[in-house]
Amino acid sequence: MDNNNSEFTGLKVMVIDDSKTIRRTAESLLSKAGCTVLTADNGFEALPIINTQRPDIIFIDIMMPRLDGYQTCSLLKNNSDFQDTPVIMLSSKDGLFDRAKGRVVGAKQYLTKPFTREDLLGAIRNYLPNK
Repeated sequence: MDNNNSEFTGLKVMVIDDSKTIRRTAESLLSKAGCTVLTADNGFEALPIINTQRPDIIFIDIMMPRLDGYQTCSLLKNNSDFQDTPVIMLSSKDGLFDRAKGRVVGAKQYLTKPFTREDLLGAIRNYLPNK
């Protein structure tokens, strides 16, 4: 099955992380898979982009300045336009508390950094099977 590129073509993926390295890594992995990648370095910066671009799935770092991942996810889930948009939390710690808190604000999944290409694409496959 070597048709990986077509599977994700045209998919809009947002990556919100205050680490430029993480954003670049995710952008590189996802764009190679055919995704259109949008990035922002915090939730505050991301919200207007999400509002206009309407990504299909959003990866959000938990620890960010100004508006953290939980607050950003919560704001999205309280907006009827984005209630059904899957949100995947990214964190450098693999804590049960963080996972539980992520679920409370409506996150679908939790990935620990550093993530692999398969982590990202697997999460997209899980939540966007019909795209």
